[in-house]
Amino acid sequence: MMLDDRKAAILRAVVKEYIDTAQPVGSAHVARMGALNVSPATVRNEMAQLERDGFLAHPHTSAGRIPTDKGYRFFVDDLRSEPGALGEGERAQVQDFFARAHGELERMLQDTSKLLSNLTTYAALVVAPPHEGANIRAVHLVPLGARVAVVVAVLANGGVEKAHIELPEDTGDERIAAAAAHLSAHVVGRPLADDSPVPPTGDAATDTLVNAARQALWDYHDSEADQVFIGGAARMASTFQAVDTVRQVLAGLEQQYVLVSLLREALGEEGLTVAIGAEHGVDSLAECSIVVAPYEVDGSHAGTIGVLGPTRMNYPQAMAAVAIVSARLGRHLREG
Repeated sequence: MMLDDRKAAILRAVVKEYIDTAQPVGSAHVARMGALNVSPATVRNEMAQLERDGFLAHPHTSAGRIPTDKGYRFFVDDLRSEPGALGEGERAQVQDFFARAHGELERMLQDTSKLLSNLTTYAALVVAPPHEGANIRAVHLVPLGARVAVVVAVLANGGVEKAHIELPEDTGDERIAAAAAHLSAHVVGRPLADDSPVPPTGDAATDTLVNAARQALWDYHDSEADQVFIGGAARMASTFQAVDTVRQVLAGLEQQYVLVSLLREALGEEGLTVAIGAEHGVDSLAECSIVVAPYEVDGSHAGTIGVLGPTRMNYPQAMAAVAIVSARLGRHLREG
C-alpha cells in the first residue's frame, strides 16, 4: 500500500522513536519531531488513519501508538534507498577482528557470531559452509596409539574433518606414512564428497589403511548436520520484558534445526533480507525479526549469517552490520 509523504514521514518517526524508547509514541511528540510543520491534531488524525490501515497499533493502556509488523515492513522497505551504515568505531572493530582471525573454521565462525552480536546487541547466527562441496586441501593420518589413528582432512573452505580408524595389530609407522602419502596423492584437490575409488598401491596392508581412512571420512561427513553458531542469546533475550516471551525465544534458540531452517527460509534471492515477526513462519519467534545474508567464497554460496532480535530492532544498524560482516567473512575464507 502506498502512503503519501506526510503519512510516510509520520510512520517513520513513530518507528524510529519506538525503536529507541520501547514506549508508545504520542501525536504531540511526533509533531515536535523533525520538520513536519503540522499541528498535533493533524498528526493525531494521520496516526488514526495509519492505525486503520494496519501500520500502527494502539495499546489499550496508553494514549500513544506502536508499529505493527506491517509498519516495520514499510520502514524496512523504505530503507532500501537509504541503508544504514556502521559507525567508525564499529567498522574498526570489524576490520581488527578479521585482521586477527585465524585457526580452525569452527572457532572462527563462533567468534564471528560473537562479533556480530556485539555490534548489534542481538543474537547472531552463523551457519557453517557445507563440507561436501569443499575440495580437500591436505590430508593426514596420525597414529594415536598402537591400534588407533586419526585421519584429518583440511578443506579449502577452512573446515577440518576428523575421524578415527582402528589399526591392524603391529602396524608400523612406515606403513602409516605410506598410506597417508598415497591417500594424499589421490584425494587432495578433490571434493570431500567425491566417492571415486583410490587406486591400489599393490600392498594389501597399505590398501586396507587407505580405504579405511577414506571410508571413515565419508562416514563422518555423512553423519554431520548443519552447524549453526550462536552468539549473544542471553543479551537478545534481555530485550524482552515478558517472561513467557523470553522463555519462548530461548527455547527457539536451543533448537538448531529450527534455526538452520529459519535462516534458509528467510534468505531471499536479493541477498540481504529482513523477515519481520510472523513473516518467517516460526511461531515461537513470532515477536522477533531476522536480518540475514549469505556469505560467499569464490562467487558461490558458502553459508548464511544473520541476527535475530525483537521486532523493534534497530533495522538500519542490524542491516549494515550483517552486510559488512558477511562480506568480510566471505573474503576472509576466500583468501585463507
